[in-house]
This record gives sequence, structure tokens and C-alpha cells, in this order.
Amino acid sequence: MAGNGTGAARGGASKPVPPNRRKPSPAVYRRRRLAVLLLALVLVGLLVFAVLWIASLFGPGQQPVAEEPAELPVASSSPSLSPQPLASSASCDESDITVSAATDAPAYVAGENPTLILEVENTGKSDCEVDVGTEAMEFVVTSGDDRIFSSKDCAVDTSELMRTIEAGGSERAQFTWERQRSAPGCTAVNANPQPGTYVLVTKLGQHTSKKVIFELQ
Repeated sequence: MAGNGTGAARGGASKPVPPNRRKPSPAVYRRRRLAVLLLALVLVGLLVFAVLWIASLFGPGQQPVAEEPAELPVASSSPSLSPQPLASSASCDESDITVSAATDAPAYVAGENPTLILEVENTGKSDCEVDVGTEAMEFVVTSGDDRIFSSKDCAVDTSELMRTIEAGGSERAQFTWERQRSAPGCTAVNANPQPGTYVLVTKLGQHTSKKVIFELQ
């Protein structure tokens, strides 16, 4: 009997039951998803801010400043004011300023445009402040008594430009003549210059150059 009691006791021993684990509620899942979404938005915002900050460091720089040209400005093409007197400094003698004319070639074949040149020189011993602006400058082409062209007839944006010319120094301006006639007030002219001999005279204020002859072929 004792043996049966012991066997029954052994056979009736039970295994331990694991504790009951509860699954998270739907509300917990929603809170977790919301937290992950907020964290992602914060990271995206920080990334955008970093990109904009870096881009600002490489913004466009200042525009380059144009250097002053070596040669004088030339007359453009629209009506202009009448020539102005040549201005000079108190220590400069007006007679020390001379103006000369030249062309880049003695003759031009058909279709080739002459380059007209004006040069102003200070022959004195003192520096001179001279108005070398397009308002005071003029290129005149004639043929006999026929006035063919003037750079002032159709000049635009004329202006005054005071420049100091050192003693013994000079400045020059160039103008490309497109072999066309012009008339005061920029009146239309139908006829064009024909092959022949022409005369160039340049003016700067009250100073006028000697005549220079060139040929259109």
C-alpha cells in the first residue's frame, strides 16, 4: 500500500505554468507610431536647415568691376549736343593741347570699313586735365566740298569725361566708319559714299586736327 501511495504521488506531480503575458493595446501601438513619425520629421527639418545653411556659404559673389579702358571712348550713333570747349587745369596752357587725325590704312578695298583715329597730346611741361568725352569729340569725313559723315550726327549717350594727360603724354580714340553718309539730326540719307578720295578731320572741343587723306576702292 505504501508503494502505491508513493507512485500515485509521483504520478500526480504537475509542471510549472509560465506567467500570462498581455499583448500591448492598440493605443500603445498608436503612441509608438506617433513618436517615430515625430522623430522622423525632426530629422528631416534638421537636414533641410543644414543644407540651406551650407548653400548660403556659397552664394553668388560680387560682380567684377570693369577696368578703365586704355583708349578713349568713341562717339556712338544718335543725336548729340554741340561741341563743348576744351577744359584744362589752371597750370596748363591751352596751346599745349594738340589734336591729330589718322586712319589705320591709306586705302580700303570694297567692303572694308576704315578705322578713324583721334589723338590728343599734351606738348607742354605741366599735366593737363582735358575733357575727352564723346560730347567734345567729333570725326568728320568730307569729299571736296561735300560733307559725307560726322560722328555727331547720330551720336547717343554723349558725355563729359575729364582726364589728366601728363606732360608729353597722349590719349587716342578710335571710331569704325561703316562707309555710310550721315546728316545733322540723324536725317536718313539714301546715297552711300562711292569709291574715291576722302578727307578726315578730328575735333576735340575747340581744337581741330589737320586733314588726313584716305581712299575708298
